[in-house]
Amino acid sequence: MSTSTTPGAEVRAPGGGFTRRPGIALVVIAISELMVALDATIVNVSLPAIQQDMGFSATDLSWVPNAYTLAAGGLLLLGGRIGDIYGRRRVFLTGVAVFTVTSVLAGLAPDAGWLLAARALQGAGAALTAPNALALIATNFRAGPERDRAVGVYAAVTGSGAVIGMIGGGMIATWASWPWVFFINVPIGILVLVLAPKFLSEAARTPHRLDLPGAFTSTLGVGALVYGLVRAASDGWSDGQALIAFAVAVVLLVSFLIIEPRTREALTPLYLFLNRNRSGAYAVNLLMIASMLGMLFFQTQFFQEVLGFSPLRTGLAFLPMTLVMLPATQLAAQLMMRVGPRPVVSAGALVAAGAAIWLVQGISPDSGYVDTVLGPLLLIGLGIGLMMVPLTAVAVYGIRPEQAGAGSSLLNVTTQVGGTLGLAILVTAFGSASRDAARSPVGDTPTDQAHYVLSEGIVGAFRLAAIFLVVATVLAIVVINAKASELSSADPHALAVGAADAATPDTNLPDSNLPGADLPEQSVPDPEVTPAGTTSGSTGAANGRARTTATDAATPSA
Repeated sequence: MSTSTTPGAEVRAPGGGFTRRPGIALVVIAISELMVALDATIVNVSLPAIQQDMGFSATDLSWVPNAYTLAAGGLLLLGGRIGDIYGRRRVFLTGVAVFTVTSVLAGLAPDAGWLLAARALQGAGAALTAPNALALIATNFRAGPERDRAVGVYAAVTGSGAVIGMIGGGMIATWASWPWVFFINVPIGILVLVLAPKFLSEAARTPHRLDLPGAFTSTLGVGALVYGLVRAASDGWSDGQALIAFAVAVVLLVSFLIIEPRTREALTPLYLFLNRNRSGAYAVNLLMIASMLGMLFFQTQFFQEVLGFSPLRTGLAFLPMTLVMLPATQLAAQLMMRVGPRPVVSAGALVAAGAAIWLVQGISPDSGYVDTVLGPLLLIGLGIGLMMVPLTAVAVYGIRPEQAGAGSSLLNVTTQVGGTLGLAILVTAFGSASRDAARSPVGDTPTDQAHYVLSEGIVGAFRLAAIFLVVATVLAIVVINAKASELSSADPHALAVGAADAATPDTNLPDSNLPGADLPEQSVPDPEVTPAGTTSGSTGAANGRARTTATDAATPSA
């Protein structure tokens, strides 16, 4: 819910009764999101050292990032719903605490099993933190420029966190040992735990129930699918355990789709996917993240194993990508409000696809950083930067207030699951291509032949990543049709007021085409939730209907 405040002024926050300053509240949310986002990749630069110390195989090594993203992606929807029930700030703080403690456990891991278990628990902490951090923006920032600025920072941090993690991981691997990629989270987590109760207000709770069958089937179903893909990458598609995992995944995910429409308090309200723009944004975001994180994973190995970069130099090699990505997110926000999201997302996906194709054509044991890799990295930064903010905007606009927790979680789910599935699928392509190359290796020495096999495997993975991005481009052009005016006309969190006062639904609502029987019951609005420009009890809300948009929930205005 929003507060009637002047940006930057100290105000009395609703719900929790804490005094707060919007600037400090934004810093708390941003650093918590950065901590969660960068942890998906900060370990990548240290993977060779982890592999040597823990005895991972080349394909099993992917479980170090996968254990984190799998747990986070599978539990995100449950984390958002728990926040709705027990209080978003309370669950947010619980998630940060879990994340901080398990970071210590990961750094102290004596063996591979301990490390993977700690990474999975880190992912569970992230699943409690990320969706509630996004939902707390609506609680702590007034609709308009204040909230626009907060969401813009959130989107920029989310988009750049993966690359910042690569750079930070390189620095840590050079100046310290790999456990410090986990220990670095401890002071950040403690800072959030100290500041959040003082500067973040609590949201009103809603009387939802936990959908445990939905959480069980979705989490284990996705886990079985990823496990099957990783097994297929290392042991082939005819491997018995891989086939069993695929069968279990099909049964569980089909069960999830059957359970959810019949559950009164569904973990994932499936009607949210009936909006074509929202579904298109979810699909494009999943493909984008799948390709990006997979390419970062293999580029790290290429830099260190083939080009001979140190961990620090490897991290710094990704710096140009970050420097392009950050201003690209701001440019995307401005362009989206002028021409709409479709041209911006399509252009970004096409640019990123071109970069992946460039890498496919150029990667070889004789490649250099400047002549082969630098150009594609700059294009990837530009393409991803153009896509992030419009996808966030389209994905969450029009979501009804009583579904805010689940709605905020869905985009995070596509990010986390996209990264996990994408990496697993690209590892499969890598394994197949490298095995083919190993049958006829090229090179005069064993080292040259190893570099050839690795390069050919990476080319196979990048070829599939390019296909992902081409498909994302087509989906953005064909499916997304939201207009700029729809993203700038209203506040989605004001819908509760409009729904309470309007006798009939507004035909301009993005979800107005949904069957009435599929819509959730409207809750009684909190009296402090008011549309922008009105006060509690004003007649404006009674006479007008609140329209829905992403502006106040997902993107900065131009």
